[in-house]
Amino acid sequence: MIPSGYAAFDVGRARLVVRDDVTQPVRRALAAGSLYEWAERARGATALAGRQTVWAATLTPGVDVVVRHSRHGGVFAPITGDVFFAPTRAPLELANALWLESRHVPTPPVLAYAVYPLLGTLARADVMTGRVLGDDLAEAWRSAPDESRVVLVRAVAHLLRAMTAAGAVHPDLNIKNILVSPRAHGVEAVLLDVDRVERVAARSTGGMERNLARLRRSAEKVNRLRGLGLDDAHFFEPLRDALTEPGA
Repeated sequence: MIPSGYAAFDVGRARLVVRDDVTQPVRRALAAGSLYEWAERARGATALAGRQTVWAATLTPGVDVVVRHSRHGGVFAPITGDVFFAPTRAPLELANALWLESRHVPTPPVLAYAVYPLLGTLARADVMTGRVLGDDLAEAWRSAPDESRVVLVRAVAHLLRAMTAAGAVHPDLNIKNILVSPRAHGVEAVLLDVDRVERVAARSTGGMERNLARLRRSAEKVNRLRGLGLDDAHFFEPLRDALTEPGA
């Protein structure tokens, strides 16, 4: 089912789902062969490093986007690569992004996705989101002076409270898919890669603990590799304090 405010088109062999206000520029972009190929070749495009390269580009004046080619993660990623069973996880990412937005969980808007059929029921996909400026939590923490890290802790606490209120559990929550974005009065923590978000009971203590446990595992791994100081004393104890502040 196509959400309200979006439309679906067949463009060549690709199936495109796109938000109504950017239909024409996205259809023009898809003429490059795929949304990812368009973004990679776009004038002024910027490669954003992560688990995989994603591309930031200007879709149309005033509309900056990020395009990601969908790939599997986990131990089987070298085998499964970028091939999914149709219709891939892209429709779920759009549905989750709209659901999170409706429940005031900060996440980039999904502007479009394209699904490219392969043999039988297999397909590949690209997802285009609105670009949110900022750094992932690991980089933001690394570059922040010690005295300003409390601002980052409070931003992450706000995100986790919003997720708990909504009933959102991210089974792959990690310090690379929390984006710290500057705002007029501080910073905001924004949730990325929402295609795997699970919906549980709103305000579930268990949901909060699952998100915290997953974030801790990610931080411990990065600390071993990079020694960022995202440890109990400097991050997780202040984070739990921020989560239990009166009025939080």
